[in-house]
Amino acid sequence: MRLTDFWQRLAEAVGPDYSEYWADSHVIAELGGRTVREAIADGEDTSAVWRAVHANLKLPARLR
Repeated sequence: MRLTDFWQRLAEAVGPDYSEYWADSHVIAELGGRTVREAIADGEDTSAVWRAVHANLKLPARLR
């Protein structure tokens, strides 16, 4: 998944005004106790980060 697609999906999931804050502040266990921003900065595959976000937010399967 391209990084731009990831950010677009996150904005759609939590809202465009909240997505940046959420990515910087929400720690996800599936990402090794890192935030989304930390995981991406550490080189984690964006598809893997999205799967963790998807599971954490309990999003519908259609958004997978």
